[in-house]
Amino acid sequence: MVSYTEAEEKSSTYFSVRYYLKRKQMVTMIRDYLEHANFEDTGFSYTLSLISGKHKMVILYCLMEFAPVRFNQLQRYLKKVSDKTLSQNLKELERDGLITRTVYPQIPPKVEYALTERGKSLVEVLDGLCTWGEQNRR
Repeated sequence: MVSYTEAEEKSSTYFSVRYYLKRKQMVTMIRDYLEHANFEDTGFSYTLSLISGKHKMVILYCLMEFAPVRFNQLQRYLKKVSDKTLSQNLKELERDGLITRTVYPQIPPKVEYALTERGKSLVEVLDGLCTWGEQNRR
């Protein structure tokens, strides 16, 4: 049987109380941080806001692989997307500075879409998503 001296017992109690208080302080700090954290201010949230939606990542991937691409080519690649939806997604991507729209003054009108430098910087992220999907497909 182990016997503690009075000094050891006081020391042990001191460290137990100190550990408890420090742990309680950490839990309080984490709780406060989570209560006041604003997910919308994160880079992750901003990135998702740019590429969220059913077709945007597919459009970016298509432009990454086959740039420059015309509207009808994108529509064929996406299969069941309406003109309005595709047009709206392209306008949003252009507004966000991820793609460029080049209009050629000819009859019939010719419009091509390509990734900007900012859009090309997303290629690594999209490649990572593709790689993860290939490795984890069930």
